[in-house]
Amino acid sequence: MQIYGVSFDMVGKQPIVLLKTVDGNRFLPIWIGHPEAAAILMKLQGASTPRPMTHDLLSDMLDQLDAKCERVAVTELRDNTFYASITISVNGSELEIDSRPSDAIALAVRTQAPIFAADDVIEESSIEFEHEVEDTEEVVEKFKDFLDQVTPEDFAKGEE
Repeated sequence: MQIYGVSFDMVGKQPIVLLKTVDGNRFLPIWIGHPEAAAILMKLQGASTPRPMTHDLLSDMLDQLDAKCERVAVTELRDNTFYASITISVNGSELEIDSRPSDAIALAVRTQAPIFAADDVIEESSIEFEHEVEDTEEVVEKFKDFLDQVTPEDFAKGEE
């Protein structure tokens, strides 16, 4: 997956990170908190802060401990809540750590770790465009139309 952008739903003004499949036209919207949205956007836009933010601190700690964030993954959607994991390698072994997707993504953008999503999460919760999307403005417009009508509860229902 790749980060396609961060936006806000039109109803509740809640931030949403939009992930896109690398080899297709499927988009996975994940509702996140305002601080995490700011942390993701700041790093994507190359902004810096005078003091380390939480995700910067975590990245710095991994460096100092000679550990590496290998990957992050959105692992499941349960009761309208997305779950994620962060895989860290240290001393020749890998540790998998439970995480909120927003924190995992904020760490991934700082460590250049790849972002994955479980196939069943993509199947259940993604939006697919019918044709190849080349025009970013077209995606933004379609996504805004989608956000005008969708709620987090819609993702618990599955496909009807």
